[in-house]
Amino acid sequence: MTTTPGQPSLVRRLGTADAVVVGLASMIGAGVFSAFAPAAAAAGAGLLVGLGLAAVVAYANATSSAQLAAQHPTSGGTYVYGREHLGPWWGYVAGWGFVVGKTASCAAMALVLAAYAAPPGWERPVAAAAVVLLTAVGYRGVTRTARLARVIVAVALLAITTAVVASLAGTAPRWSAVLDPDGAHGGWYGVLQSAGLLFFAFAGYARVATLGEEVRDPRRTIPRAILVSLGVVVVLYAVVAVVLLAVLGPDGLAASTAPLADAVAAGSWAWAGPVVSVGAVAASAGALLALLAGVSRTGLAMARTGDLPGWFAAVHPVHRVPHRAELAVGAVVVVLVLTTDLRGAIGFSSFGVLVYYLVANLSALRQTAPHRLYPRALQVLGALGCVTLVATLPLASVAAGAAVLAAGVALRAVRVRS
Repeated sequence: MTTTPGQPSLVRRLGTADAVVVGLASMIGAGVFSAFAPAAAAAGAGLLVGLGLAAVVAYANATSSAQLAAQHPTSGGTYVYGREHLGPWWGYVAGWGFVVGKTASCAAMALVLAAYAAPPGWERPVAAAAVVLLTAVGYRGVTRTARLARVIVAVALLAITTAVVASLAGTAPRWSAVLDPDGAHGGWYGVLQSAGLLFFAFAGYARVATLGEEVRDPRRTIPRAILVSLGVVVVLYAVVAVVLLAVLGPDGLAASTAPLADAVAAGSWAWAGPVVSVGAVAASAGALLALLAGVSRTGLAMARTGDLPGWFAAVHPVHRVPHRAELAVGAVVVVLVLTTDLRGAIGFSSFGVLVYYLVANLSALRQTAPHRLYPRALQVLGALGCVTLVATLPLASVAAGAAVLAAGVALRAVRVRS
């Protein structure tokens, strides 16, 4: 799908390095600071297997997204791919799932940021202020978004590295706890549930695909950026998981509300605690910045085809961004952070994102030989993985996600018939 004549287009300003940084900023967010504890509660030391499964599903999904983005280098991601390869309804389901799921994820990132940065009682106002500030950054243009993402990723990686080293300093890590079969529990269901929880921490790997209209040489840049950023994060998460299990143990990790902070506290570098807080704020801000950009670009694509009001299809004449869509997304996220809780936002987001990637895998299966970069077996694996991980989500999250998805489908049905 391309823009039609007379339709304002975005500008291709991002190179490979910029795209990799956007992908890293999308993934190195609240997940690395919070997802390991519930994963340990579900599977104990078995969370390492869950991490591996989540990485495999993420890789399969990433190859589908990369292959599709190379053929369709325009804004909208799987919303566009679903329309092109499966039909308008499939595209709409993907787009709706992405917009509502990732809008909830934006709220989750903002709430995690505020949990580390705000004094008690001020979490929600600080979260709302962060959304307003980062929406303003995105409004000024995608190159500013990429530049700020570079700074945020650097700060987050420095903080995580410091936390890992500080956790090991002055302690006696029990490396045997990492691979001890007695430390695993929950059986295969527990492992799958931990994979579903940890998938949330990977879910930003294809964010660069939603910026396809702003990437230079998209057929080469997009696949490379997606896979490089995913590979870096898989290694980072594996290191963090091993250190947390060795320092805190499976039970201690499961009971923690701030795993990296608790691991640092177990060491002898007391000064490193504030560094972890700074890293959590930076990582959450980076993920929130990239998410706001991705949701607004999908909204732009849906408005261009009439699945959202055409008012959202406007592109700013100076900054060349979908400014109305960005402002609307920012406003909705502000409302969410003032009215919802973190646990509900994460569960709801996971449902929407997995539906989105299911459509991506099914769309990639329909691509013809000239556009294929990866074997079809990866798309089948990705689709099965999405369905399996959805089944592991809490029942309340599945019910809420299905209800909102059904409401969106009903709204489109009314619009089509009218």
